[in-house]
Amino acid sequence: MKWFNHKEKEKKTDVIDFDEQVLMGTLPEETIIAEDIHKSYGNHEVLKGLSFQVKKGECFGFLGKNGAGKSTFIDCLVGLKEFDQGTLKIFGLSQKEYPLEIKSQIGYVPSEPLVYDLMTGNEFMEFIASSYDMDLEVFQKNFAFLKTKFDLTEEDLAKPVGSYSHGMKQKLRLMSSLIHNPMLWVLDEPTVGLDIMAYQTLVEMMHAYTKSSKTIFLTSHSIELVAEVCDRVAIIKEGTIASLIDFSLEPFKRKELRRIFLHIQGKEEA
Repeated sequence: MKWFNHKEKEKKTDVIDFDEQVLMGTLPEETIIAEDIHKSYGNHEVLKGLSFQVKKGECFGFLGKNGAGKSTFIDCLVGLKEFDQGTLKIFGLSQKEYPLEIKSQIGYVPSEPLVYDLMTGNEFMEFIASSYDMDLEVFQKNFAFLKTKFDLTEEDLAKPVGSYSHGMKQKLRLMSSLIHNPMLWVLDEPTVGLDIMAYQTLVEMMHAYTKSSKTIFLTSHSIELVAEVCDRVAIIKEGTIASLIDFSLEPFKRKELRRIFLHIQGKEEA
């Protein structure tokens, strides 16, 4: 593991020390602030003035049918795409001005488990850790915890990822998104391919994650998952927020979420 830096790094005055901000309690109360976000592909406008906030320590659900703009916004959120207009702040920082600092504190699970098939599971995790310049001891501690939680054995992790089932690849991707202990966990269809036990493990970890004052941004076609784990839910329709539900104020809407979603989309349950 030659890529791990065992030497103490010099502190630069222009580097944002997130650990210090956590200890001092100086992080902003809003992890995400989106104001009037627009994004078009040619003449097709996908995001049409999207505005909302996500609070520190909450699990925020983002629901919408295919083509509503969910994945486009997530791509803007994690820095994979640039938006055309508006303001997007994460941890109080402009996404356009501090992209690397923000990415260092995001754990992202895309809708497809993108992994390198020729690598072993161990090599893939080491590769991800290297991109965050993790300390060796911290990596080993976090890795030991995650492989126990997601039930991947040493034998599994020694095999090429290309030999994994879809569910095993999803477990590996979930692990790699948490290896650096990020402050924002962005999940796009995280349960795809997971069996019942792995699904329950994920739910438990999501609850524990927000209890530690960290933030989850979740989009999923599983309304049951969103209703179970989220504190607030935004329902997006045609590139704008059609409804924003706070379960702490309206707890009965957890059981009604499917009906509410279908009603907003112009359909009713049979």
